[in-house]
Amino acid sequence: MKTSIINSIANLDQLGKKVIRFGIVVVFLWIGCLKFFTYEADGIVPFVANSPFMSFFYNHPTEYKTHQNKEGELIPANHQWNIENNTYGFSTGLGIFLVTLAVLVALYRIAPLASMIGSLLIAILTLGTLSFLVTTHESWVPHLTDAQWGFPYLSGRGRLVIKDLVILGGAIITMSESARLYLNRQKSK
Repeated sequence: MKTSIINSIANLDQLGKKVIRFGIVVVFLWIGCLKFFTYEADGIVPFVANSPFMSFFYNHPTEYKTHQNKEGELIPANHQWNIENNTYGFSTGLGIFLVTLAVLVALYRIAPLASMIGSLLIAILTLGTLSFLVTTHESWVPHLTDAQWGFPYLSGRGRLVIKDLVILGGAIITMSESARLYLNRQKSK
């Protein structure tokens, strides 16, 4: 009895791959769609403004701290600054990109090569996101009054970013699976 349960568990890898693919599609579709909303665009400003790879998308990246809205807050002057900063334009473009990647990963049975490329782009994007742990000081608990601050104490933003390690692993799995499907179809032609 015990061996049959362990054998069943040992064969869950294919189900795991399906769940990973489904999870990546849901996360990128959902987060991509949220990028069209003000609060989500406002929320990514510190990451983009501090990134040496992305700050050029903003018109005034160094000024963001004085124009931040808290999640769920809408201060008209800060909103206007974000319009002028290209915060919402960048977020819209990023949203379109993320939704496109979700669709590509979902279509692996129909277009495995395109799906492989989508997974590759997700892996690269995830590496960029993980770089925020180095470039964005808001990823770490600030030194206010508590003794636990800085490294290794992740802030809410840092905890959000570190989870991308799992997405990176999932993207490698979906990329590999899509490449294998593509190659198998090429052999059978």
